[in-house]
Amino acid sequence: MKTLPELLRNVNTKKVLGAADVSITGICFDSREAIPGSMFFAVKGIRVDGHDYIEQVIEKGALAILCENIPENTNPKVAYILVDDSSFAAGVIASNWFGNPSEKLKLVGITGTNGKTTTVTLLFNLFRELGYHTGLLSTILNRVDDEIIASTHTTPDAIKLNQLLSLMVERECSYCFMEVSSHAVVQNRIAGLTFAGGIFSNITHDHLDFHKTFDEYLKAKKRFFDTLPSTSFALTNIDDRNGLVMLQNSKAGKHTYSLQKMADFKGRIIEAPLDGLHLDLAGHEIWCRLVGKFNGYNLIAVYAASVLLEQDPLEVLTILSNLESVEGRFDYIKSPQGIIGIVDYAHTPDALQNVLETINQLRKGNEMLITVVGCGGDRDKAKRPVMARIAARLSDRVILTSDNPRSEDAEVIIAEMLSGVEKEYARNVQNITDRHDAIRIACAMSRDNDVILVAGKGHEKYQEIKGVKQAFDDKEILKKYLL
Repeated sequence: MKTLPELLRNVNTKKVLGAADVSITGICFDSREAIPGSMFFAVKGIRVDGHDYIEQVIEKGALAILCENIPENTNPKVAYILVDDSSFAAGVIASNWFGNPSEKLKLVGITGTNGKTTTVTLLFNLFRELGYHTGLLSTILNRVDDEIIASTHTTPDAIKLNQLLSLMVERECSYCFMEVSSHAVVQNRIAGLTFAGGIFSNITHDHLDFHKTFDEYLKAKKRFFDTLPSTSFALTNIDDRNGLVMLQNSKAGKHTYSLQKMADFKGRIIEAPLDGLHLDLAGHEIWCRLVGKFNGYNLIAVYAASVLLEQDPLEVLTILSNLESVEGRFDYIKSPQGIIGIVDYAHTPDALQNVLETINQLRKGNEMLITVVGCGGDRDKAKRPVMARIAARLSDRVILTSDNPRSEDAEVIIAEMLSGVEKEYARNVQNITDRHDAIRIACAMSRDNDVILVAGKGHEKYQEIKGVKQAFDDKEILKKYLL
């Protein structure tokens, strides 16, 4: 239980109306979670406006309402806190409710279109190997040391986020590494948090169903760096043409990394076979088990962040050389006939191109590259023809199939993808709507030493069709037909 003044610390309130001396028993965004004595956050969402539920939560016993508009009919026993932005204020209040846990450990956020999950997971595993109690907030899962907590969003809402951070503090974690999505920035899910550092990987065409324009998407990423405190670091990839944009206006200490240019942290790929990477990181040669140029960027980002967090460079390099790949990120198996099956989360044009180019660079002879790929429903439609065009150009055979069609018709999505395939490549492209059949047929058409890429879903263990999530695992299906 906390008093209203305790919860409103650092909140820019316009007015507090009604019973300002109430004590609060809980906080919630969802009206169904309101309990006697709770505070309800009336937030305007994409589909639902929390202001429509104010009367309902008061009937359930809520004693405080955070809102942008005070109702015409107020209850004298209830405190109404008027603010300009409910979602931002809710983040600050959630942090206060849990005792500001982000101030009690070193929280590092990673943002960018690709590489977030791999980078945070590598950092988590690295710092565990360094001997620290560590937390992880990622697309795949959330972790507090050995405990795994299911993940439903790239970044949880402000209450769940602070609850997880509070648990990490309770378990004596010194560090937490988290993915920071552009959605989370815009929706103020990270409001009220104190970051020790921020990392930018890259930015490409993605999430335009939400942000509408690339410029808005870019601004969302940049806003994360604009809000970093002067005590933190901002680390950016200057090989990305928008890398330095992230550092503009940031109060944080500014640092750069690169595989191509002069930077504060410079890396170079010496050799890149199919079973790892031979890298020069900051003048030291190491062999890593991760594959591909994109992982070269992830590794140097991890190394740079570790050094900025005051870890011993040589110890960091030693551990990096032993770290495994992340589930669903260039995750591969090899059949007795030498057929390589790769599962990768690549669900953006840039990510798909990176993976395909990496495979092509590693191919040694006349082996075929067969790509199985789809696009998710209820998401950015503009990338669908682009994804198919890239797959057709960079593969010998392509099977267009369903991903997570969600509420859309999978065949309509595939037709939109097919529209991007150029005539000269069309004969090598076929569509098989059922994803299981698509993977089975890709395995059946493969010959000794061929490569099969199954892209788009990666670590996911389900397929969402018409609102229903059904068990589905790309890697398990590959194993069924290859091993």
